[in-house]
Amino acid sequence: MNAPRTRWHLGLVAALSFALMLGAAAANQDCFPSELDARFCDRTGDMVADAPTDPGQWLDPDTLIFTYTPVEDPAIYEEAFEGFLEHLAAATGKEVRYFPVTSFSAQLEAMRAERLHIAGFGAGNTINAVNMAGFVPFSIMVQPDDVFGYQMLIITHVDSDIHTLEDLRGRDVAFVSPASNSGYVAPTALLFSELGMKPDVDYGAVFSGTHDNSIFGVYNEDYEVAAIAGDILERMVRRELVTEDKFRIVYRSETFPTSSFGYIYNLKPELAQTIVEAFYSYEWDESLAREFAPRTHFMPITYQEHWEILRVIRDASDAIGD
Repeated sequence: MNAPRTRWHLGLVAALSFALMLGAAAANQDCFPSELDARFCDRTGDMVADAPTDPGQWLDPDTLIFTYTPVEDPAIYEEAFEGFLEHLAAATGKEVRYFPVTSFSAQLEAMRAERLHIAGFGAGNTINAVNMAGFVPFSIMVQPDDVFGYQMLIITHVDSDIHTLEDLRGRDVAFVSPASNSGYVAPTALLFSELGMKPDVDYGAVFSGTHDNSIFGVYNEDYEVAAIAGDILERMVRRELVTEDKFRIVYRSETFPTSSFGYIYNLKPELAQTIVEAFYSYEWDESLAREFAPRTHFMPITYQEHWEILRVIRDASDAIGD
């Protein structure tokens, strides 16, 4: 599965994130200017919501609710994380339940409503979760030697007449959702910067809802072409849900950070710290290791540093309509 590898010109838009931060007005003079919803405050300048200063606003639930980004069948991940949630329960002394969600919006709204306390959000949706729901990402899954990341792929069926990005002109492209990095934001920025192509102008944009829907759609020739996360395709091939020989990769991106793991901003600080430590002390069981191979452990990250490339791409994609 080889494909030409190119880099789009991010230099022209690299200043967008910086300019946006400078232009934002802080809701409170103690808060750094940011993209955060007005009900959140960043007092440290790390671009994520800080815990409330009033202890009366801290969450300390008897039952912690966890979920993972709804990229495929939620039941698969409920089973994969079972051992980890037992570890988390032992570390916190609380009951921990898995909350299956079927859409990114449902996951986001659950955290906004404070019904979701710990989560793994998809790479692109991490930005919305941070800004709109008070999500505090602190970790990602990595391979040995702390290697991490995934690639955005643009795929078509092997029998298709699509071979280059230019061949997408006039076609319908299947995307995942408007907030998905690999499933919309990155590919639309790519097509605009490389070829000046805009969605719904130079090509059609349809949304499948999930990466696996897009992959199955191309596999069954319901979609001509789709933009998806390469690691999800790899997992579906490994589980023999699809076969690799049915796909042609039209484009393979540079490496992006993968799904982030974190907690809601207003958890009691001591509880939040215990959760962080539980992630890093967990020795992966066979179920988690098998599902997310070749990743083997959780590694610390910061939203400010590790999500910079995705914020720049997001801003580049937003600027297409300007």
